Amino acid sequence: MRRWIAAVTVIALTGRPVLAQSGPSVVPYRVSWWDAVSVSTAGVLYLLPSALGLPKGPPSCAPCDVATLPGVDRWAVRPVSSAADVGSDVVLAGVAGWTALVGLRGLPRDEWRGNFVTLANTASWTAASAEWLKVLARRKRPVLYTSAAASAASDADNQQSLPSTHVALAFAAATSYLVLSGREHLPDRKRNALLLYAGAVGVAMLRVAAGKHFPTDVLTGAALGASMGWLGPTIHP
Repeated sequence: MRRWIAAVTVIALTGRPVLAQSGPSVVPYRVSWWDAVSVSTAGVLYLLPSALGLPKGPPSCAPCDVATLPGVDRWAVRPVSSAADVGSDVVLAGVAGWTALVGLRGLPRDEWRGNFVTLANTASWTAASAEWLKVLARRKRPVLYTSAAASAASDADNQQSLPSTHVALAFAAATSYLVLSGREHLPDRKRNALLLYAGAVGVAMLRVAAGKHFPTDVLTGAALGASMGWLGPTIHP
């Protein structure tokens, strides 16, 4: 409103219109067939451990000794909470949806497509990286330290606690938005980034409350996600 008042004032005093000042120019991310290859490759890598039945073999203990855990993780040993588990899914979906909304809404076609493939690449490679780190770490979930360990031991997923894929994806979404919105000068950047990081922290808290992860699992997931969220938009041409 103040810009309009200033413009009207100048016109009234000088008889000349004021030319609108354009913002910084934006160079959209490029879109190519390589993006389809990249996302597809990451998708295959993400699904491969499950297809191969990794990790193989039963856990080394069931139930396991809580005393073998780092002190920061011991308080997180608890039975699985279905409500918190579902809640973490819902909040993660909200973070992903909000990232797409504020990172794509109202943009020119080329900029929209470039942002979309950049976010897709970041998310797919974050998920693939987290999945293979889980296989390599083969860390047991909190449930294997409880009285429910005997029945949970047959599920290979209960040997894939580190890192948290949910948390990695949430922090990757928040960080990738922060990077690309800074490059493209998107509106309400700070507010949206703050909301996304708050959602990512909420996902982390719910994963621990659900008995799905230890605090060190979610911290590792956050570090992985933030790193991938920075790397994806930074290296994408």
